[in-house]
Order: sequence, then C-alpha cells, then structure tokens
Amino acid sequence: MSKTIELAQQLEKLHINNMYKNDFYWTWDKTDEELAAVFAVADALRDLRERNKSTRVFDSGLGISIFRDNSTRTRFSFASACNLLGLEEQVLDEKVSQIAHGETVRETANMVSFMADVIGIRDDMFIGEGHKYQKTFMDALEEGYRDGILEQRPTLVNLQCDVDHPTQCMADMAHIIHHFGGVENLKGKKVAMTWAYSPSYGKPLSVPQGVIGLFTRFGMDVTLAHPEGYEVMPEIEEIARKNAAATGGSYHKCNSMQEAFRDADIVYPKSWAPFAAMEERTRLYQAGDKAGIDALEKKLLAQNAEHKDWACTEDMMKLTRDGKALYLHCLPADITGLSCEMGEVDNSVFDRYRVPLYKQASYKPYIIAAMIFLAKVKDPVNTLMALDAADSLRKRF
Repeated sequence: MSKTIELAQQLEKLHINNMYKNDFYWTWDKTDEELAAVFAVADALRDLRERNKSTRVFDSGLGISIFRDNSTRTRFSFASACNLLGLEEQVLDEKVSQIAHGETVRETANMVSFMADVIGIRDDMFIGEGHKYQKTFMDALEEGYRDGILEQRPTLVNLQCDVDHPTQCMADMAHIIHHFGGVENLKGKKVAMTWAYSPSYGKPLSVPQGVIGLFTRFGMDVTLAHPEGYEVMPEIEEIARKNAAATGGSYHKCNSMQEAFRDADIVYPKSWAPFAAMEERTRLYQAGDKAGIDALEKKLLAQNAEHKDWACTEDMMKLTRDGKALYLHCLPADITGLSCEMGEVDNSVFDRYRVPLYKQASYKPYIIAAMIFLAKVKDPVNTLMALDAADSLRKRF
C-alpha cells in the first residue's frame, strides 16, 4: 500500500466537510481535524510528486496572487502549489494595474476573478489593515458570485496578514512533525519563540503570533520571550493560553532569551516590531506623515540596538536540550558576519542548520496546495486514491 493510500484512509476518518468551498484566514479558525487534514493532504501530494505521479486536479483555472509586501519563499511556494494542482498563477501587480488610478478593492476583486479558483493575498505591513483588506476582497467576491458576475467563488489562502502567517506556521509544524517522528511525539516538547536583534525595523508580528497560536494546539510547552516593550497582540496570547489549557501543554512569557532557550527542544529566534509601534506606524502612514514615519524608524532602530545581546549564538544554543535544539526561521534571517554586522543568528549556527532550514521551507508549497485542494475538491479521499491509481506520470526530460 502506498503512502498516499494510507494518508487518504486517515483523511477518511476526519470531519472536514466545512473546508470545502471555504477560506483559510487563520489557523485558530480551523478544528484540530481540519489542521490534521492539511498535513495529511500535503504529505500525500508530496508522496505523489516524489513518485512522479501527476497531481493535476484542475485542467484550467487561475490562482491569483496579490503581494502587498516583498516575498521570495511564499511567492514561489504559492506559484508552485498552483502549478502542482494544474492551475496557472497570475500575479496582480498593483503598481501597473488600474488600482494605481484609484480602482476600488471591490471592483478589482471581481475583475481579476472571472476564472480564478484561488486567491492568495499577502498584506502584513500595517496593523489593523492586512486582515481587513483580505476580508474586504473576499466579501466582494461573495457578492459577485451571488449576483451572477462570477460562475464560482474563489477561495482565499492567507499568504500572511497583520495577524497570522498560516502557510508559514503550518509548514513549520509539518517540519517539526517529521523531525520528531509524528504528532504523538510533540507533547511536552519545549518551544522557545523569542525575539532577536535585527538592524532593521518594522518586521511583522504575524510569525510569532502564528507560532504561539498554532504550536500550543499540540500539547507543547511554548515560551514567548522578548525584551520589555516588544509585546504582541494580547488577543493572540489569549488564544495561546486557551489552546495550552485545552491540550495539556503550557504557554509562558518571559523577558529572558536565556530562560527561554534553557532545555528547549525547538528554538525560533526572530525579530519583530512592538505591537504598539506598529499601530503608530499604521496611523502615520494613513496620515501621510513622512516626518513622523522617519522619526519612528529612528526611535525603533535605537530601541533595537539596546538589545543586541538577544541573538542566537553558539553559547545560547548550548543552553538547549543537549545543545541540539531544532533551530527554526521563516527566512531570510539576519546573519551575524554574513548578511549584517550583528543580527538574529551567528553565521556558524545558521550554517550548521542550513539544510534543515531549507527542508523547513520545502513544506510550504505542499501546505498551500493542500489548503487549495481541501477547499476546491469535494471528495478529497477518492481524489487522492484516483491520483495514486492513475497511470498519468509527469513528463521528465
């Protein structure tokens, strides 16, 4: 029996009907079984591709991507996911569209979605705006479908907003599950989600928030560590606390990187901007206050510089369990002595974990493809079995 068939049989036991024709905004909107389904389908699609089996479930259609912030891994992961399933990706570049001439979000949403099956949106720069933009976009498509403008309603995959980065954190978790040999081995594992120094400012909060909002679903002991003043959204912390209480894990906060790293099984040192500062930044941009933005940037860079000791060094890694914790990063990392003078992680640490980091990133195309698959395929179990049984192979030259 193939791995794909085994995974399809596992999928058959899960209650996932609500995923069909639905969107993927945040991980905490999904049930445990729905998250398990994403992991199962991602692994099945990967198994099929590794055996050179065709995974095309569409013979036409578009995947529209809208990136309102820079991206490498997520951008190419979305394109890869669309291609894997048989969709063609079309990038909406707002700078060369009629959006630059004042076209509304609601109008744009309908105009680009005539043959679209999925919309991937990344809008992570401004607190209170990213999720709002995604919701406005999808509400417009719901109206367009209801009014007969669109023959189908595309599904949304959140490629990162101001609140969560579900495709990243789900890919991180897929990597962890495989690294530790199964979900059943995660309970009690200590995770250190820590702030780390960066010579730049304004990095989104969605990765640390996504991590504490997801990892606490698995009975893990999750610690969020940061210097005073670098708080994340309080409502996401409340989600983490409730998750931990429900799964028998724990959620802990501290202001010491050393405390977080001590005996940790997994470390995730990454810079982010303070929640309050990101709120202020949003207000300044909305007001067009360039002088205020420049002043805030200088203030935050100076604030970061007070915490250069918050770095993933060799000595810090020695504090982890047996000195061999799994090091995670969403990439790109600020690497001391390589990409910057001082940054989030020592070059020697990063280089030692480079292959695992690339493996971590490799799960994202399959996670995104699984999200699309479960939203667009009415019978995912039989579809996976049919793909496995088919003689259709990918052409290789």
